[in-house]
Amino acid sequence: MSGEKLGLLADLVAAAKRAGADAADALYAEGASLSVQRRLGQTEHVERAESRDIGLRVFVGTRQAMVATTDTNPAAFARLAERAVAMARAVPEDPHAGLAEAPDGAGDLAARLAALDLVDDAEPDVAALSARAAAAEDAALAIAGVTNTEGAEAGFGRSAVAIVASNGFAGAYARTSHSVSVTAVAGEGTAMERDYDYATATHLAGLEDAATLGRRAGEQAIARLNPRRPATATMPVVYHPRVATSLVSHLASAVNGASVARGTSFLKESLGQRVFAPGIAIHDDPTRPRGLRSRPFDAEGMATRKRAVVEDGVLASWILDCRTARMLGLATTGHAARGVAGPPSPATTNLWLAAGTSSPEELMGDIREGLFVTELIGMGINPVTGDYSRGAAGFMIRDGALAEPVAEITVAGNLKEMFARLIPANDLVFRRGTDAPTIRIDGLTVAGA
Repeated sequence: MSGEKLGLLADLVAAAKRAGADAADALYAEGASLSVQRRLGQTEHVERAESRDIGLRVFVGTRQAMVATTDTNPAAFARLAERAVAMARAVPEDPHAGLAEAPDGAGDLAARLAALDLVDDAEPDVAALSARAAAAEDAALAIAGVTNTEGAEAGFGRSAVAIVASNGFAGAYARTSHSVSVTAVAGEGTAMERDYDYATATHLAGLEDAATLGRRAGEQAIARLNPRRPATATMPVVYHPRVATSLVSHLASAVNGASVARGTSFLKESLGQRVFAPGIAIHDDPTRPRGLRSRPFDAEGMATRKRAVVEDGVLASWILDCRTARMLGLATTGHAARGVAGPPSPATTNLWLAAGTSSPEELMGDIREGLFVTELIGMGINPVTGDYSRGAAGFMIRDGALAEPVAEITVAGNLKEMFARLIPANDLVFRRGTDAPTIRIDGLTVAGA
């Protein structure tokens, strides 16, 4: 991001101060993306999109307002700032609103950006993306029994963010992303089943091979043919890594400062208490090189740092921005996120459940009858009580091995109890921004026939 954009934002913040704002910050976001979608050997869709947006947040005392525009002409800044200040004067006071008191995200920014390595200079063209999508789909169709696909897509994106605030903060960073996805369909008529796979990486060198993804999607679709509906029972449930991440996401929602401050989290009284079994660790690390959600500073100008959310089974930290930290009488954890049209709110970055010591096979080895979940449906989670009920599909586990496919079932429990019984396997791979290994939880209700 050039100094020109930072200068543009500084002019906007200055305009806000002249209009009567006591404090202000401005955010510039731009992005460009290119994607190619193919199905059954034909290119179905090519899309390129570009955007440039500016957001202004102003404070009049403890009243705040936000405005956004796509007009980057400085001649329009005075009027934009005047509208924002007028809006702020019309809204109620918020005693917890305000800029960060001591933003530290600009210090040594160049070195931290170099360490993060978030930008891939190689930008693929339509031909390269088309070839990648074709490789994924062709590999899926080559699996015996795959009769159709819902297509494959490959994409590339580049984005940049700049923030300037009246408290002295100014900083910018950029990132790139490469992606490929494919969905395979197996079977015929009413006996068809589908499955998918996808990968995303900041650098092309870190993107999983498209043909490997396609073969895996095809094999997974074949394995799901002719599913049964098991009898209702209480049993151990093992979550495939791609759905195990949802359990980490449920924890992230429960430790989000906004939920805790509102009193709507089932973990609101659990800070410093044992929530998981001893040895369990969950980390959030916005400083991981080439991480999908890595960033040098948060949306309020605070430097980002690795943080233990759960340490040895004990809930060690909330996820906070400045406002929720003030509401709770704590310090921000540097997790503010925002778009151009809204205020900051807490959000995790690269979040993961640390790997255990047992392989997935060892984790299932003593299960006489259980369920291996590969897909979850719906969002039946009560954030206040932790009650959990989700539609699921996958495979039965019989005598420690995967058996027949199953579908049209529901897995139910309570997240507090589920967290306490959670056992991770050793197969953690960083693929999605929120990551987890295979997970086993005993004593869940599986509702079927």
